[in-house]
Amino acid sequence: MPLQLPEIVSLASAYYGSAVLFAALELDLFTALARAADPTAPALAAELGADPRGLELLLNGAVAVGLLTKSGERFALTEASAATLVRGAPHDLTRAIAYNRDVYPAWGRLADLARTGRPVEAPALHLGSDRDRTRTFALSMHGRALGIGRAVIPALALPPGARILDLAGGPGTYALLMAQADPTCTIDTYDLPAIAEVAREITAPCADRISCHAGDYHRDTYPAAAYDVVTLFGCLHQESPEQIVDILRRAAAALRPGGRLYVLDMMTGPDHTTPPFSALFALNMALTTDHGWVFSAQELEGWMQQAGLSHFSCEPIPPPMPHWLASAQR
Repeated sequence: MPLQLPEIVSLASAYYGSAVLFAALELDLFTALARAADPTAPALAAELGADPRGLELLLNGAVAVGLLTKSGERFALTEASAATLVRGAPHDLTRAIAYNRDVYPAWGRLADLARTGRPVEAPALHLGSDRDRTRTFALSMHGRALGIGRAVIPALALPPGARILDLAGGPGTYALLMAQADPTCTIDTYDLPAIAEVAREITAPCADRISCHAGDYHRDTYPAAAYDVVTLFGCLHQESPEQIVDILRRAAAALRPGGRLYVLDMMTGPDHTTPPFSALFALNMALTTDHGWVFSAQELEGWMQQAGLSHFSCEPIPPPMPHWLASAQR
């Protein structure tokens, strides 16, 4: 629905709330508040080594956007912030949100993307060239994948004792969740060297059944007809259509007859404008990768067919993440 005048004015300052969230997480404010005996601004400032006036302004801002509550001079977590923004909480999103914080400066250069059609930061920053940024990115993806994977893994029709090829497997989160769901499966997961290094740490509890390989799915080949399942989770939105077809063809060649290939990704409708989050995420990917965007389920089905796969299906996973799980058979 088109925005009205008051909504346009609100949209112009919508980033205020994101900045409050990112600053509070950088200070680890929510964790400090969870354990605070005296949840007032001066006491919290003393614990965090912050300026009392500056921190009180941030705390009030967090109340204003609904992240905290306030009674007198005392601040408190909401039910949602206690569950998601405190480190170690049941649904800890602190690592996942770190990715949004890292790409925040890139969004300020969106006009440059429109002028040039090129990403405004080097993709290699979070894929190996900057060790700290790469590690932050990998751990952010781990935090995000934990939440998504708990909904996705039960939806996979993994045959008992399956041999699985996990391409662009990131920090190994999905491989770990699959190994935990089926103690008889074995998994080969591949990603760029700096990411694979983090994956070995994450998958250590199942290292006897998960092998983390350094590789590049733009050029790697795999044993022919050797796997029951191939997964491509959260990666194809950084590739061009031509690259996607090529990746799918080589992945399909690794499947045994009757094996299934799964793609997990955000997807848009045919016109690429809905749902809103997916359409905006396409901009996020274009700002940070050479070919980033978000495709539609209809486009993916066509690419699967070009790769020699059939029996395509695509279903949304449960909220809150707007992802879809697609599969096809060799």
